[in-house]
Amino acid sequence: MSNDYLDYLRDLMAGFGTVTSRRMFGGHGLYRDGVIFALVDDDALYVKVDDVSRAQFEAAGCAPFVYHKQKELVALSYWSVPESALDSAEELRPWLDLAYAAALRKANAPTKKKSRAKRPAR
Repeated sequence: MSNDYLDYLRDLMAGFGTVTSRRMFGGHGLYRDGVIFALVDDDALYVKVDDVSRAQFEAAGCAPFVYHKQKELVALSYWSVPESALDSAEELRPWLDLAYAAALRKANAPTKKKSRAKRPAR
């Protein structure tokens, strides 16, 4: 991934708040206020999507980020944005807002506890 593309995205996101990036799995995670809302891989942007926002991304012809795990494809809850959204900050902003809202819902969701099998009494 090129640093030029990350710089380009940072410029597009300038009015969105302070966005930081961290390397992860050969790409980068993009964070706002410590919450991950996007992934960048192979010079492509994928933003967080959930059940609330997925239909809007589907209607716009966007696609999920997928990767190969052994012999199967795994789709993540990060989707591409429309090509036109990458042309201007104004066009990208609604997609970023949807992504950040989805990321906040995920971050604020109650955590599920794993059930433990009870050990027999001795």
